[in-house]
Amino acid sequence: MKLLVTGGAGFIGSAVVRLALQREHAVVNVDALTYAACLDNLNDVADMPDYTFEQADIRDGKALAQIFADHRPDAVLHLAAESHVDRSIDGPGAFIDTNVTGTFTLLQAARSYWEAHGRQTGFRFHHVSTDEVYGSLGAEGHFTEDTAYAPNSPYSASKAASDHLVRAWGETYGLPVLITNCSNNYGHHHFPEKLIPVVILNALAGKPIPVYGTGENVRDWLYVDDHADALLTVLTKGTLGRTYNIGGNAEARNIDLVRQICTLLDELQPADHPYSDLITFVEDRPGHDARYAIDASRIREELGWQPSMTLEEGLRHTVQWYLNNPEWWKALQKREGVGNRLGQA
Repeated sequence: MKLLVTGGAGFIGSAVVRLALQREHAVVNVDALTYAACLDNLNDVADMPDYTFEQADIRDGKALAQIFADHRPDAVLHLAAESHVDRSIDGPGAFIDTNVTGTFTLLQAARSYWEAHGRQTGFRFHHVSTDEVYGSLGAEGHFTEDTAYAPNSPYSASKAASDHLVRAWGETYGLPVLITNCSNNYGHHHFPEKLIPVVILNALAGKPIPVYGTGENVRDWLYVDDHADALLTVLTKGTLGRTYNIGGNAEARNIDLVRQICTLLDELQPADHPYSDLITFVEDRPGHDARYAIDASRIREELGWQPSMTLEEGLRHTVQWYLNNPEWWKALQKREGVGNRLGQA
């Protein structure tokens, strides 16, 4: 297939691009190269004949129409999004603009292309979303595909809106759509402002490791390469109009995750003190969801997918990757807002 991947220079998008090319799909990477994008993520594939990069904003309908006309993709994998909750608290407008208006513009471009080419039956529009649209869980239970939406942050509200747009374009216009909602991703090439990279990089720098509130918030962690595999599985095997939840089967409290990373660093790059000495509890984030947990039985039972990486294995791979690649993350630490506390409202 020829895949049009939006946001392919980002953390998850670049993992999808690399895996798709490995599986002999052609890829057109459409990315606006905003602050969290990094083309260095794709250095290993940049010269491959089946890879093309187009710098364009998903809010630019004219540019998108030209890209669809020039490349004639068989499917769209839509990952481009503003995704950092703390930034959404400080500046929600950018999240509405990109995640809602951008998704609408992309849907219109894809629909026009699909209709102009005879509504080909093999075409797919796969929208990649988050479990945060479901809100917050108590100590028990899991999100299913039938869980009611209850977003609590500007970020999750913008993603919920984009999910609804995609569903509506499927129902109203017949556009062949798929939606996936994933749990928290982690792994190599993760942008330095997110939790796991913050822990690793602050520890290495001898800086305080910030933990929101008491660290009791629980997340289900999904290794990024497993997520890329799941996305390609849904794209090629999923039932049109269906939503699939993607989880890592790896729930952990934030404080336990942080301590686990510190223990790995103690082993892999010992300092003159335990890294856990740097853990510092800070004021909690406004509207901080207590717990996310995914029921991924649908994708397992219908499509035969399940994660291959345990949290213990994935964290070890991740920590070692950051230790081995300081030139990558040091360059990104210079970008606006990285390293500063955001989202205090």
